Amino acid sequence: ELIVERGAQDMQSEMERFPRLFRGADSVPGLTWPTLVIGDGQPGRQGSLEVDLGGVKVSIWHPGPGHTRGDTIAWVEEEKVLFSGDLVEYEAGVYTGDAQLEEWPATLEALRALKAEYIVPGRGEAMKGNADVNKALDYTQRWVTTLFQAGKEAAAAGMDLKTAMAHTRKSMDPVFGHVFIYEHCLPFDVSRAYDEAKGIKNPRIWTAERDQEMWNALQA
Repeated sequence: ELIVERGAQDMQSEMERFPRLFRGADSVPGLTWPTLVIGDGQPGRQGSLEVDLGGVKVSIWHPGPGHTRGDTIAWVEEEKVLFSGDLVEYEAGVYTGDAQLEEWPATLEALRALKAEYIVPGRGEAMKGNADVNKALDYTQRWVTTLFQAGKEAAAAGMDLKTAMAHTRKSMDPVFGHVFIYEHCLPFDVSRAYDEAKGIKNPRIWTAERDQEMWNALQA
């Protein structure tokens, strides 16, 4: 019930934020809400879901908080292929507006322990070979830790959001400023890092009103 309630809130907030994407939504007969919860775990152990796709065995499980509180990954053990979703990005903006930044690095280490030979990240090219898989993990980890460190410094100094953004850019722009959707992600990322650094562990829902509040604060 909690999953369905949260899902309904998220859907409504997305409709309010991006109305152009939801034209005619009222004509859709209904949505299928989740009925199965996949827990923490490791491939083949309690908490993972094992799926046989015509002889290809796939483990689906939740390796820990990161991009959200409930990311799941798909792991093909025989082929050493990891489908990480947005837990891992490479040479692209990392959206963290709904993230658990403090825990994310440990979750990346749990993925590293799989010793994958291939990874399909949420954004960026698929990586081949364990060395390149680790490049993607390192890239994401550097983004998350650099961002959160700046957020903690901003919160400790009592900065407002606009000042926190300028402070974060000092460490983020030189390393990541060239990647695609960087400018799109950064306002949401700074907002979340600032919130989490101030003790807001559960991300606030991005309503249309909160969107406007953020842009007003950044442009003040």
